Amino acid sequence: MLKVRTFRAIDDLESCIRFAEGHANVLSDYGVTKVTSSKNDWFYNPDVYVAIVETVDGSEIVGGERIHLANRVAPLPIEEAVAIVEMRIYGLVASYANGKITGELCGLWNSRSIAGRGVSTLLTKLGVAMAHQLGMDSLFVLCSPYTVEMCQSAGFQIETSLGDNGKFIYPKLDLIATALVIKDMGLLNTANEEFKDQIFSFIEKPEGIINEKGQKGDTEVEYSLTLSKLQKIV
Repeated sequence: MLKVRTFRAIDDLESCIRFAEGHANVLSDYGVTKVTSSKNDWFYNPDVYVAIVETVDGSEIVGGERIHLANRVAPLPIEEAVAIVEMRIYGLVASYANGKITGELCGLWNSRSIAGRGVSTLLTKLGVAMAHQLGMDSLFVLCSPYTVEMCQSAGFQIETSLGDNGKFIYPKLDLIATALVIKDMGLLNTANEEFKDQIFSFIEKPEGIINEKGQKGDTEVEYSLTLSKLQKIV
C-alpha cells in the first residue's frame, strides 16, 4: 500500500526537499537536467501546494505533484518555460487570472519502482480535485507527449493559441511539450466520464482508500486531500 498526503509547501520544508530530490532523480534518469518545475524556489512560496506519494511508514517518497497558484510575485513554471519561445504566455495566464483563481499543475513524477502501476493517472485525478478544493477556476499543465491523452481525459484542453498548436520544443531539443488548460473547473465538461466521476468522488470524499489499476498491476493507495484549512488562505 502507498499513501498520498497534501500540504502547503511552506508548512513542511523537509518533505519539499525530499520531493525535489526524488523528482530530480527521475528527470536525471531521462537525461533531463533543466526543467522550470524542478527549480526549488517554490519551497518558500505560500501559494504552492504539494501532494506526495510515500510508503505507508513514510520512509520513502516515490512520487508527487504540485499546484502553483498564479500571483504577482512568482511566475508559474509554465510561464518561465514557454516564455523562452512564446512571450504571449504571460498575457494568457493574466487573462485567466483576471478576477479569478488560476494556476498550474506541475512537477508530477513517480519513481521507477512504481512505474506502470497507475500512480501517475491517480495523481492527475487527485491534482484536479486539489485544484477544485482550492477554489480554482482554471488550471494549466505542460505535458510530455505520452501524458497528453491522460490529461485530456481529466478535462484539460490543448491551448492552441500558443506555440505550434500548443506544442513547444522543451525541455531539450529532442523533446516536445504541450500546453493544456482546464477552463471549467467546476464542470469538467471535456473530461471522460470515468475520470470525471472519480475526480468528483475525491472532491466529495477527500479521504479514503482506492485500488488504482495499472498496466503492471493494481496498487492500493490511501489518500488525504484535506485542504479545507488552506482554502481560507487563498
